[in-house]
Amino acid sequence: MKKKVAYQGVKGAYSHLACHHAYPEYEAIACKSFDDTMYLVEENEADLAMIPMENSTAGRVEEIYRLIPKMNLYIIAEHFEPVNHCLLALPGAKLEDLKTVSSHPQALAQCKNHIEKHNLDARAKFDTAGSAEELVSMQDKTHSAIASSLAAEIYDLEILEEGFQDLKNNTTRFLILSKEHIVPAFCENEKYITSIIFEVRNIPAALYKVLGGFATNSVNIIKIESYSGSGTLTLSQFHIDIDGHPDEKNVKYALEELAYFANTVKMLGTYIPHSTRENLRA
Repeated sequence: MKKKVAYQGVKGAYSHLACHHAYPEYEAIACKSFDDTMYLVEENEADLAMIPMENSTAGRVEEIYRLIPKMNLYIIAEHFEPVNHCLLALPGAKLEDLKTVSSHPQALAQCKNHIEKHNLDARAKFDTAGSAEELVSMQDKTHSAIASSLAAEIYDLEILEEGFQDLKNNTTRFLILSKEHIVPAFCENEKYITSIIFEVRNIPAALYKVLGGFATNSVNIIKIESYSGSGTLTLSQFHIDIDGHPDEKNVKYALEELAYFANTVKMLGTYIPHSTRENLRA
């Protein structure tokens, strides 16, 4: 039986494109929400979930940070997907005849200069690929959509302009989630990322003491994000990504200090960095 990877959105969404690139041999399953996407994996109706975590232009996906602490899934990999916005129109439509363009608000914001250059009236929609799908039903050659090249292929639309975004290095980082807690065996010559969520104790300098354990053990923190946890405004949860594997001695010591000063600690997963990340570091 063919394996399945679930994603949020309709066919042709950038999450669909990420599935296509990262797992071309898998069947990609479209879901209405991120909740539904994770639920399919938890219920064994899909093997993996492709979840967008952050975008280099638009920042983090807030909803994901609220869902991750509650999920019963683990991070097994990451994927970086370049965002190449395309201006799509019905077959035979001409750029000079266009009057309106629709897409997700973030996509419209990322293409603001190009939209103004062509004097188009921007209309916000729920998602990029959905705008392409709607364009087909409208059958209006003065209307256009901003979406992926995959959306153009699926909905038989013409690409009037590729690279329509204002900033060319626009990339989305995805996490691949699994029901199985798959941790790669430690190898000294390999690089790893470990993702963790923790809630600090309500004591003075608690966060300082937690982070101090990573500093004194020479463990690099790649990123740290904070948000309200436990349904209150008095306790904060933190999501951190660190360089290293839990079986490395210095990482093990740092995690012991983390456990001492934190109320709760949840290991989200350990995985090998995506090649794009390594190229950025070089």
